[in-house]
Amino acid sequence: MALAESLKPAAETRTDYLELLQRVERLHRQLLDVVKDELDREHLRELTSVQALLIYNIGDQVLTAGELKSRGHYLGSNVSYNLKKLVDLGFVNQERSNNDRRTVRISLTEAGRDVSDRLSGLFARQSHALEPSGGLNTATVEATNVALDRLERFWTDHIRFRL
Repeated sequence: MALAESLKPAAETRTDYLELLQRVERLHRQLLDVVKDELDREHLRELTSVQALLIYNIGDQVLTAGELKSRGHYLGSNVSYNLKKLVDLGFVNQERSNNDRRTVRISLTEAGRDVSDRLSGLFARQSHALEPSGGLNTATVEATNVALDRLERFWTDHIRFRL
């Protein structure tokens, strides 16, 4: 097979899939904007929206940075940088494991729990406004979650099995 032939797309890209990719990317940015807006309203301007979501995802758990990365799908260096900032700002505790000194366990401070609670409140308010303000009933949200789960599985399989 000639090089030029191997570089040709196998088929035309579905426009609905391209639209889906753009929407996922745009929705992620909008979520960050929503969180940043809430931080500004709460006068928590020292935090970025990514850091606030990191705090929210830690919640009441005691985790390692690796666990946080694998559960939250954060980039490794991004997690390390943001955790260092959050420790410096007093939102996260960091403690070396007694069994394995290489392992650092992280948990929220009182200030971190306050931020997590504020985001929980934001998401609770939004979940109750979904249908009356957003026109999204429970069935629609559940169907969207199923579709996004399938897309995530498709992408995971693509990476794992090199589809």
